[in-house]
Amino acid sequence: QVRLVESGGGLVQPGGSLRLSCAASGFTFSNYGMMWYRQAPGKERELVATITSGGRDINYPESVKGRFTISRDNAKNTVYLQMNSLKPDDTAMYYCKTLLWGREYWGQGTQVTVSS
Repeated sequence: QVRLVESGGGLVQPGGSLRLSCAASGFTFSNYGMMWYRQAPGKERELVATITSGGRDINYPESVKGRFTISRDNAKNTVYLQMNSLKPDDTAMYYCKTLLWGREYWGQGTQVTVSS
């Protein structure tokens, strides 16, 4: 079955960096776009990065542009989110998602906390 497993979250000081990973299985990873979302307590889930199947087209909202970088390794069935210059406002649960045959698949999330 389709499975997405995020890792790499943790506690980091403002200005620090983290690299999140999302390991995919159960589908032909290289054929599908991938997305990273985040959700802070009391807030709606927010899209933070998208990447197409081949990695050519990438998009970010203004809130993370220039600080976050999405990438993928199709040989490892993994998508990454490099997060630099982290701010307390980046504190959230981070999820990866894909869309297969019109259905959304989500991972369980990894917590990122930015605090001094």
